[in-house]
Amino acid sequence: MRIREWQDILEDVTDRAVDAEDWRAVAGDRAGGVGEDMYLAHPRAGVFFLKTYAKNPYEVRGVGTRVARNLDDEIGSFLPNQQDAGGRFAVQSPPEDESHADSISKRLQTVLETHADAPTRPQDLFDDVMDALESPAFGPMEYDQYDRPDELEKLAERFEEADDLLNAELEDLIETDEVDRGFM
Repeated sequence: MRIREWQDILEDVTDRAVDAEDWRAVAGDRAGGVGEDMYLAHPRAGVFFLKTYAKNPYEVRGVGTRVARNLDDEIGSFLPNQQDAGGRFAVQSPPEDESHADSISKRLQTVLETHADAPTRPQDLFDDVMDALESPAFGPMEYDQYDRPDELEKLAERFEEADDLLNAELEDLIETDEVDRGFM
């Protein structure tokens, strides 16, 4: 298991050549200490585990790793599906240049105008906006900003070794940064 900075893990997620809308996530408070835990999973890309904390209102620090090469039925049962998700998430990449940004903004405007004129579900609007923005990863998410969803606990038990290693790495970051609490 290779532990890296959390942004490197997100870069791995965005670089995967998989269907962007098939990602799923679960996140919430870290079990013991400052910060949050997050699992990102895709049937073909595997399962990624991140631990982060807000060093200050402008800087997030953290660590992560890939904990599984495949998303099997057991692990998948701990992640939300499209219909039952309480929320949505997306990982974004910035436009390559001004021309690309202009193209994205025109597509986004068309999507918003189309949805404004027709009855639509929030999930459909979200999916269409993510497609217009060329999001490399998006989908349903189970998230609790004040606690830990049960699914997060079950995943932590399933990947106990990774949880322990990432906790130790994150605690080292927190100690080095001399931060004893997070910002919300």
